[in-house]
Amino acid sequence: MEGGGGAAPEPLQGESQAQPEPPPSPEASTLKKRRWGLLLPGLVGGTLVAVYAVATPFVTPALRKVCLPFVPATTKQIENVVKMLQSRSGSLVDIGSGDGRIVVAAAKAGFTAVGYELNPWLVWYSRYRAWREGVHGSTKFYISDLWKVSFSQYTNVVVFGVPQMMPQLEKKLELELKDDARVIACRFPFPHWSPDHVTGEGTDTVWVYDAGTLRGKGRRP
Repeated sequence: MEGGGGAAPEPLQGESQAQPEPPPSPEASTLKKRRWGLLLPGLVGGTLVAVYAVATPFVTPALRKVCLPFVPATTKQIENVVKMLQSRSGSLVDIGSGDGRIVVAAAKAGFTAVGYELNPWLVWYSRYRAWREGVHGSTKFYISDLWKVSFSQYTNVVVFGVPQMMPQLEKKLELELKDDARVIACRFPFPHWSPDHVTGEGTDTVWVYDAGTLRGKGRRP
């Protein structure tokens, strides 16, 4: 009877070649672990270096005896500063210039303006900001400690200080500035000087001191 003793069906192509994968050898597993052991410390170390590079300029000022934190000037503060610069001329310096907004505003008002700032990231951003605002030709920003700079060549000085630094800065400016210089203090006044003008309210208050009158009144005993 036909088909009773037929041959078994042929296996599909490749079926007979399928073999289970052998388990990885102990040597291969050890090598893989070693690679991860080298990669992970490298990634962690690189991350820590990047965090250190970014954080150090912000942390270092806080470790100094007198800390000058970065607090951006408000729009009203900038308006008050520019108002007190009306009818003034000459060069201008912003002590602790932060992100450069005072320097840029002064440059737009016609001044040759300079900013001194200890944080390099803020200085680099300030330079970009001045370029973006089209006043990079009349502005300069320096990475420097304000206590190591002489301000004798400036006729207009702007400072956003903190109470701890104002007495020492008052002495420094009194020794260095010429009689035609004007000092504009924002947020906090100088402790011994008597201001010639005061404008604004609250944190936007601006105190104006003319060096010529300081040498005749309000001088420390």
